[in-house]
Amino acid sequence: MADHVMDSVDNKQTILKNSNKQWVKLNVGGTYFLTTKTTLARDPNSFLYRLIQEDSDLISDKDETGAYLIDRDPNYFSPVLNYLRHGKLVINKGLAEEGVLEEAEFYNIAELITLVKERICHRDNRPSKDGKKHVYRVLQCHEDELTQMVSTMSDGWKFEQLVNIGSQYNYGADEHAEFLCVVSREYGAPESTEIRGKEKTEPRFYSRRVPECKG
Repeated sequence: MADHVMDSVDNKQTILKNSNKQWVKLNVGGTYFLTTKTTLARDPNSFLYRLIQEDSDLISDKDETGAYLIDRDPNYFSPVLNYLRHGKLVINKGLAEEGVLEEAEFYNIAELITLVKERICHRDNRPSKDGKKHVYRVLQCHEDELTQMVSTMSDGWKFEQLVNIGSQYNYGADEHAEFLCVVSREYGAPESTEIRGKEKTEPRFYSRRVPECKG
């Protein structure tokens, strides 16, 4: 009888231990996410799939709780993780599609990239309430370049949203956070796309490549 009880306890401990191995904790920009290896392995070509492999070629630090440290915006990670869970693109109110696209490309999730690009095309081709269409541009810049970028923006362009995408490199003490600045203008307005700098040395602003929408 005693041996039977011990076997039962050992079996429960083994099951619990194996179950714990299936769960993964991620620390994304200071916010914790708890998910399973099955979820993260949805796309075998993704960054997250490679991250959880025992023989992973990725070098990723862990915090004191054992969570993988990822220097990205946690708000924009939620749509990525939810897609891996149920295969649907759900973007919370207040988030820009361009920000989700940036994360999908960072994590290299091909199907999600396609879905977000289709969403952007649908948005850009949809007439606004006043019957006017708008075109969008995404500018990437450093934290210390934001003020100049906004103040020197060409006429007709309107600021829409700012997306913090973290820093590209984590080395040294002088690195600056990277931002995506979403701007728009009315479709058909005079074409004036240059950004005029007030200083001789202009910051390195450049547009992200956006999907071409089929009419």
